[in-house]
Amino acid sequence: MNAATREQEEYVEGLIQQFYSHVFPCYFDDEQIREFEQLNVLSVSLDRYNGTMREAFQMISSLQSLLTIIECIEANGLNEEYRHLFERNVRLLEQYGIAFPFTIDQFREKRPFIFSMYSPPATDWIM
Repeated sequence: MNAATREQEEYVEGLIQQFYSHVFPCYFDDEQIREFEQLNVLSVSLDRYNGTMREAFQMISSLQSLLTIIECIEANGLNEEYRHLFERNVRLLEQYGIAFPFTIDQFREKRPFIFSMYSPPATDWIM
């Protein structure tokens, strides 16, 4: 077995941050997102993750797939194929102790106004 590279593990962390900064604020309020952090949603469990290259690749693939599925729901609406792929990728993440306790239905409709401390700043200017 080969160990996951530092770059792979950083990429997994980057994908997780993408959920917290770009996806969750579109569907959940800040209080809910704070709860997700406290519940360790999308945190890698070292009890189940052995740090192998294969595991890192599967986590990356599953996280990328979930991001893509959520984007596709927004563009094309929800269908059974998306539901199947979503559930499959959630199960894969759970194998490595990564909790993603959501249903696809929670990503069906964005919030009307997105104002969140988790969203990235619109500009890099410091005032």
